[in-house]
This record gives sequence, structure tokens and C-alpha cells, in this order.
Amino acid sequence: MTYKDQSKSVEERVQHLLSLMTTEEKVGQLTQPFGWQTYTNDQGNITLNESFKQQVENGGIGSLYGALRADPWTGVTLENGLSAREGAEAVNLIQRYAVEHSRLGIPILIGEECSHGHMAIDGTVYPVPLLLGSTWNVDLYREMCQAVARETRAQGGAVTYSPVLDVVRDPRWGRTEECFGEDPYLIGELAVASVEGLQGENLEHGDTVAATLKHFVGYGSSEGGRNAGPVHMGWRELLEVDLYPFRKAVEAGAASIMPAYNEIDGTPCTVNTELLEDVLRKDWGFDGLVITDCGAINMLASGHDVATDGLDASVQAIEAGIDMEMSGEMFGQYLVQAVAEGKLDVQVLDQAVSRVLALKFRLGLFEQPYVDADRAAEVIGSEQHIQLARQLAAEGVVLLKNEADTLPLSIGNLGRIAVIGPNADQAYNQLGDYTSPQPKSKVATVLDGIRSKLANRMDVQTEKSSVGFVTDGSSVDQVLYAPGCRIKGDSKEGFERAIEVASQADTVIMVVGGSSARDFGEGTIDLKTGASNVSDHSWNDMECGEGIDRMTLGLAGVQLELIQEIHKLGKKLVVVYINGRPITEPWVDEHADAILEAWYPGQEGGHAIADILFGDVNPSGKLTISIPKHVGQLPIYYNGKRSRGKRYLEEDLEPRYAFGYGLSYTTFEYSEPQLSDASMTAGDSVTVSVNVTNTGPYAGAEVVQMYISDVVSSLTRPAKELKGFAKVNLEPEETQTVEFRIGAEQLQYIGRDLKPVVEPGQFHIHIGSSVNDTQMAELTIREA
Repeated sequence: MTYKDQSKSVEERVQHLLSLMTTEEKVGQLTQPFGWQTYTNDQGNITLNESFKQQVENGGIGSLYGALRADPWTGVTLENGLSAREGAEAVNLIQRYAVEHSRLGIPILIGEECSHGHMAIDGTVYPVPLLLGSTWNVDLYREMCQAVARETRAQGGAVTYSPVLDVVRDPRWGRTEECFGEDPYLIGELAVASVEGLQGENLEHGDTVAATLKHFVGYGSSEGGRNAGPVHMGWRELLEVDLYPFRKAVEAGAASIMPAYNEIDGTPCTVNTELLEDVLRKDWGFDGLVITDCGAINMLASGHDVATDGLDASVQAIEAGIDMEMSGEMFGQYLVQAVAEGKLDVQVLDQAVSRVLALKFRLGLFEQPYVDADRAAEVIGSEQHIQLARQLAAEGVVLLKNEADTLPLSIGNLGRIAVIGPNADQAYNQLGDYTSPQPKSKVATVLDGIRSKLANRMDVQTEKSSVGFVTDGSSVDQVLYAPGCRIKGDSKEGFERAIEVASQADTVIMVVGGSSARDFGEGTIDLKTGASNVSDHSWNDMECGEGIDRMTLGLAGVQLELIQEIHKLGKKLVVVYINGRPITEPWVDEHADAILEAWYPGQEGGHAIADILFGDVNPSGKLTISIPKHVGQLPIYYNGKRSRGKRYLEEDLEPRYAFGYGLSYTTFEYSEPQLSDASMTAGDSVTVSVNVTNTGPYAGAEVVQMYISDVVSSLTRPAKELKGFAKVNLEPEETQTVEFRIGAEQLQYIGRDLKPVVEPGQFHIHIGSSVNDTQMAELTIREA
């Protein structure tokens, strides 16, 4: 049969298969039930549920969402979940039933969450995207995406619902951690790397998955930073800022895209024809799959209230350009009826089905729907991936303050060290949202990392060290620990023990911040002993993550009070933030000797932070989101308009820590930027170069950043916009020349006609270590 003939084109195979399908079978391809509900796992004995079998036999299922997803929402735990091998076997069982028991033998598209690692048991947990962005290392991020694709496809996952390309405008938003930052150019570079890493050169390859760009669009600019709130944005800004990363990813070949929950100027993105058809398909030439977010069609009738009922909502969605409904029942419940009653044109239905089938053919699922369970066990959580997670975490940690060279700590004269705080030894608190259950042994907390670091150093230094370590390689008697308090709540019962511990130490490392950890049944901790304390009413410290938006950006609970009490002891004080959004604490900024912003650093985060604390890694992370002095300064993103207004009565408009900022243990010196030509026409290009020298005592990596200012423009513009960056590694006294190309892509903006334009005039080219620390060259754009 033609559709089974691999020698035929995808288009020929799709059209032939489509011609054989009934309306029920077509609609079945547009549905995506929850995958974890299709089977039962009884101590390793995996059986398919009857409801799933009936659905396959009665028209089929196009896709399954989260067949391998494990978290409190799914109810899948370490005890009842599937190992790497079992997950592959379960997907094979699912696919075999679909292929052998549906009339046309169409395989199922297995969709999985992979924002910072495959959200399945045994999968490697990488740092959250906010930290990944802070690495400014596009190549390393691409390598991570390849690893994530390798693990996901090894278990049968064929499409991932990542990357998240939202531009963050208000960090009170709980999903800030899932984003790369506030700059569209940086996000665009990482978006391309994500598509390249996930999809590779060929989707049929056994190590690739289809990327789904989300959330299309404006999701990070919601009113008040509230999740899925209305977005107030004109078309020029939308095209210039929020749509930019999506366009770059589409140009890179992204296979799928997901509209956002929010509305823009009154139109929900799920039914925004201007976005889904005019911009995405006509202007950009996107020919892939459009899938809703979970429950988005329901929201049209109950939430946005732009549809009278489920039938109306379903027809509106598919006519606007939606091809598949994620995890909902609206399409399955109403589309057959809509066709029968003449409310939905069959051609519209066929168009959506053809896009689903085309992706399955491109993925090679008809030829190879099954995976090798042995390979899954070998690939998932491999040592190579673990080391990659550690490197990413180390490169994304940002050194915000280092008074009097407090860091790195010297082991030779360290004395006793106290590790204190609610995030010092809470594994789930450093993993971020969209994380699967983890055995304690798999996650290295900051306490684990410090103990391991000092024990390993002692193995090398033996008794020559003056500190007096336990030398069994498993613990260090000079490392003291107390949690002190929880993330949230007003209990200070742990203060006395924390102060006692700190008083015995020479250096105190306070590990505080936030948590996006859902209730994994771990309970809470005994604030006096630090021991796990499981109860029927476990404490939930979650103050970030999806649906957890905040009014403030300060430390929750009594964390600040704990730091202040410890500070009174006069000890050297290092603060490590582990969190999912910027923290605004002026007192800490002023009084801590050193501050590390570690975001949620993933399973290897404790080791990476210890590497930095003790100088085995020189910090090179740079902020991709501005950190305000006060929440009242919001919005404070760096690329706001020159016309954004005057200062407040209480405070100016400058952030505490600017975009692109991050310290190192060494120092870097920049020469004045040199242009290959001081003028050009809009159709030409020039090169700007700068010499960067490591003038300090340590080898280090510097993120060289290029910003461009349009001095006079027909429409108001930002004062500076990032248009290039490069991360360079330099030995002490080494100099490298860094070059950037400047052409129309770097100089243009969206004009009055909503088309890109490069206007003649003066441009300032700024190059430096952050947006507020640059040197400038002038470029003139001549009339053509």
C-alpha cells in the first residue's frame, strides 16, 4: 500500500492514508489522552487498560501526552513508576497494540515534557532554562538538547514540549524559571540551538525528537505577572520582541508549535488566526504541527468566554489552525458531530489530520514504532549526561558579589564551615518545576557537594592539611549543618540550632531562596536536626513554578531574619541563592561578603556550586534577567524604551544587578572597539572587533556582549539591544580578538508598515561585559 511504501514522498503517503480514513479515524488522530492512564504497572508487570484498547479499536488515538511522565500530578512515583528499561517496554506495548489492533495500523505519537531533561524516572535532571540561559554557551546547550533527545527517544518519546521561548517581562510570574530570560536575541540563539539539538539533521534518526516551540506568544508579558493573564501589546512590539525567537526557531526547522493560554488585545492565542495562519504559516512558511496547551480549548468556553460551548470552541480552534488538542477531550467529543451537522468543513479536518500524519512519517514511526529497551537502560542517566549536567550548572551560576575576594575559599586555612539554610540539603528544592521523582542518592545538594569536595581534597592532600578531615572519603568533620527554617512559614524553632552551628564555624554558607518542588511525599524536615520528617500533612514550600505567581520578590518566610541573626556573629558570610526567579533583598546585597545566584541547578547542582566555592571552576555565568532593587521598579527589563519615563520618588530606574552582569575570580580588560569601516549602506555589512585580555591571576571565561543603539529613529526605540555575544576562554595574560558581523539583521527594526527597515543615520556599537559596562564605536548608515 502506498502509505506504507517508504520510497514514496511524505505528501503521497499522507494523501493515500487520508483517503482511506473514516471521519472517526481522522478525529482520533487529533486527540491526545493522558498517556500514564493507558497502562497499569503491577510490580513490573505492565498491562494495557481496557479503555485504551477500546479507544484504539474504535477509531484510534493520534498521540499520548506524558506516557512516561512521573510527578505528583500523574500519581506516578518511584515505587509504582517505570524504570528506563520498563518505560521503553511500556511504550513498545502501547505502540504494538495501536499498530496491530487499529484498522490502518497507525502508530501513536508519544509526547513528553523535556524542558530541562526528560520528565521520566531515571532521566537526567539538568538545570532549569533560566540557568541554561545564564551560561551564554549556545554550543553547550545544543549538546544538552542532543542528550535530552537521546534519552527521550530511547524510551519511545518522539516529540517534546520544549523549548520555552517566552520573553520574561515580569519576574513575579511563576514560570520565569522555565524561560531563558528577558532578551529576544539571546532567546532566539538558544531557540535555534534547541531545534538543532533536539531534531538533528533527520527526525527519523533514533536519537532525535520533534521540538515544540511554546508558548506562542506573549505568555511572558501577562498583566501583573499572573499566569495566563491578558497581554497588552501592539503588533510592532509583538513582531520585534516576543515573536522574534519563534521566527528564528521556525527558520531552523522546528516541527511543532504550541499556542499560549493568554489573549492578546482580546483574542485568545488558541484561536488567533492572524498569528496561527497569517504570521506563522503564510509569512514564515511553517508547515508543521500546531498543538494546544492542556485544556486550552475548554478555556475558550469557560475562562475567555469567546465560545458558547464545547462544540463552538472546538470548531473555532480547528478553523483557526489548531491541528491537535493536548490532553483534552473537546476534539474527540465534538468534531465528529461538527462534521455531521455541517458546522465543520471536511477539508479543514483533513488539513489538520494531514499535518499529524506528516509528522509521524517524518519521524519514521511507520517504519520503526518500537525501541530497544536495552539501549534505553544504557543511555538514560549515563555518566556522560551526568557530567554534562554538572558543567552546565557550573557555567550558569552567577557570582553577584565578592567583597575582598571572599571567594574562592581556601581549603588550606578554611577552618570550620557551617552550611545553613532551607535549601542546603533539600534535593527537590534545587530541581525546579517539571521534574520527576528522584532518589536522594541521585541529587547532590550543596551540603553533599561541599562534603564531597573536602573529602576528595583530603584524599589528595592526606595529613598535610591543617584542617583535620575525616579521611574515609565519605564525610568531613569540619562541615556543620543546620536548616534553620523552611522556605515559607514563620517558624523560628530552628534558629537556635543554626546560630549554635554558625558560632562554631569560621565561614558560614547560607543556602536560601525558593522552591518549585511539588509534594513528592517527602514530608518536611526537622528544623532542629535537619532529618526528614514525613507526616500526613507535609509542608509545601513551593513558592515558584507554574501557577505560583508572587506579589513580591523578597525571600519568603523568615529566611531573611535567619540570615540577619547569623550575620550578627561576625563570621564570613557567603549567600547562595537557589531559586526560580530573581530575589530582591537589599539587606543581603549590602551585608553578605559574597553572593552566588545558582537558580535551580539540577541534580549535579551541589557539586557545581562546590566547584565554584572552592575555585575548581571560575564562575562565568551572566544574568539574562535584570534584578531590581525593589519590586516597585517593575517592569525593569534592560531593553525598555528611552521614553520609559522618569525615576520614582523613592528610587531610580537602575536595577540592582543589570542584564549581562556577572563577576569572575579574574579580571578582563577590553580594548576600544574597531570597525572595519566607519560607514556602510543598509545592504552592506561591516565587522567590529575588540581585544579582550585576562588581566587577573586565574584562567576564566568571559561573555563578550555587543549592543546596538539607533541614535535617531522614526519610531521610538530601546536605548540598547543585544545583537551579538561570544563566550571566550582565556588563560592569565592571554588576549583574544573577538569579532562580530553587523548587517541589516542587527540594525533593522519593525517600521510603520510592520516590515523590517534599516534607516540611514548614526548607530552606536557597544561592546563589553554587561549592558552597563561597555565601550562604544560609531557607525554611519548611508543612503543607498
